[in-house]
Amino acid sequence: MLRPVSEEVALGEAEVRALIRISRFGTIAGSYVTRGTIRRGARARLVRDGALVYETTIDSLRRFKEDVREVTEGFECGIHLEGYDDVKEGDVVEAYEVRQVERTALDETAPTPAS
Repeated sequence: MLRPVSEEVALGEAEVRALIRISRFGTIAGSYVTRGTIRRGARARLVRDGALVYETTIDSLRRFKEDVREVTEGFECGIHLEGYDDVKEGDVVEAYEVRQVERTALDETAPTPAS
């Protein structure tokens, strides 16, 4: 039995275009999905000027006034990142998943597990 390998799969990217502040909820990033799909509950990285600022999960995803599971490329949405409210206009939210892939041979090197 071989230990599975963790593999990171990019889902999509969204550019923050406006900030919406809600007193009881925090800062919502009004975003435009530029590539792929953004999913609620997916892991996310906040990138500012090419540097990683914060890594968390997507806590809430809204399109107009409705909660949605995912938003595809070319549409606008509101994204709330879990535990982080210091979002700025121009930031990029990168959504990704970490999947477990079975190894089939002993000679494959197992990278360190993603945290």
